[in-house]
Formats: sequence, C-alpha cells, structure tokens
Amino acid sequence: MENKREIFHVLTRRFGLLDKNCCTVGNFEISLVQSHIIYEIDKRNEPSMQQIAESLAMDITTFSRQIQTLVQMDLVKKTPSPHDKRVSILSLTVQGKFVAANIDHSMNTYLEEVFSHMNEFERETVIRSLNLLNEAMSKSSVCCKPLY
Repeated sequence: MENKREIFHVLTRRFGLLDKNCCTVGNFEISLVQSHIIYEIDKRNEPSMQQIAESLAMDITTFSRQIQTLVQMDLVKKTPSPHDKRVSILSLTVQGKFVAANIDHSMNTYLEEVFSHMNEFERETVIRSLNLLNEAMSKSSVCCKPLY
C-alpha cells in the first residue's frame, strides 16, 4: 500500500512552491495568503469580508489585517454595504484585477505544462479523481482540522 500521507505531502509541497513562485506581478510581491484572498474575491460578485474569511477558514482578525495590506497596496477596495453599514463589501481594483489575471495565467500555464506530460485519458482520470477527493473531503467530519 502506498503511503497516502507522503503522496499528499509531496503534492502539497510542490503546489505550495508553485504558489510561492507565481506571486510576483510587476512591483507587487503577493504572499500565498494574499493570492488566495485575491482569487476568492475575483471569483465572487461583491462578497463580504465575512464570506471570504469563512471560505478561506481564516479568523476575521487575521483576515482584516491581510485586507488592510491589500487595500494599502491598492489591489482591493473595501466598501460599506448599502444594506448594512456594519458589513464591508470587497472588490478588486483595476490593479487588483491585473494581479489576479497574471497569477491566474501563471497557474494555468504551469498546470497545462504539468498535464502535458500525460495523455488525455490520464488527464481526465486525474481531474475526475481530484473532483472525487474534493467531494469526499467536503463530507468529512475531520476535514481541515488537526487529527490530534
């Protein structure tokens, strides 16, 4: 039996290195966490701070500090909700959209290169397997929580 933990460890490490390498755009040094925040804001329509923090499983205090940094970098705009002034709506600035598009392009280029080493059947099998794994993880009662 293969060591599942080792497989995930190597995969996570390789993907982490990819994230780390892809996140310099122009004059911007984007951290891994900031990259994930930008991605989540970009894929949603006017999300609240709470929605993005929850989707990334970040506590709101840590998340708020990251948002402040992204606002200072002029990548993210934070606006009070017209429906509830206590809620802040997040959006990407023009520069934020440029950074998001560049990171997205880098990631997709890398993944295309990785998948180019597989035939069509292997690519489809990996994608189908990853979807099955994501689905199983979403149903797990211990997913994303320490086991000890």
